Amino acid sequence: MTMSTPTIEPTHFRDVMGHLPTGVVVVAGREPGTNSPAGLIVGTFQSLSLSPPLVSFSVTTTSRSWPRIRPSGQFSASVLAAEQRHVCRALSTRGHDKFAEVDWHESTSGAPQIAGAHAWIDCRITQELPGGDHLIVIAEVCRLEAGHGEPLVFHRGRLGAIRERGH
Repeated sequence: MTMSTPTIEPTHFRDVMGHLPTGVVVVAGREPGTNSPAGLIVGTFQSLSLSPPLVSFSVTTTSRSWPRIRPSGQFSASVLAAEQRHVCRALSTRGHDKFAEVDWHESTSGAPQIAGAHAWIDCRITQELPGGDHLIVIAEVCRLEAGHGEPLVFHRGRLGAIRERGH
């Protein structure tokens, strides 16, 4: 007996999955040839393995930014801090210099790191896998540092902070 896959409406899928809070991470690198900064916002960044230290994230196959980062073979991931909504908005738009209004500096690898981010992870791309309308990127962690404060999170269509409640 064969089971058929139910049809799931994309808007319903997005609405239900939106109940899962995600971190807001800037994946950024340098475009080979021009050395210009390129970056995008991802909500799928996660730890994949401790040994070796690996992370993964997903990027849409229609991304204009990822093809500018991929050829360098490396990137820096900046976990945005709660007060960095403006950075998320600036790097989520298309068609202009995304980094013009964003304070950043170079990581040790030369990739852009967002100033004031909650954490930074410098990575070397090791694998890219197909995942429906996305690509799944796996990368080895080369260097990482954590900051202070609260991370920026995305939940049910809104950007905000996690606030710990007293017991």
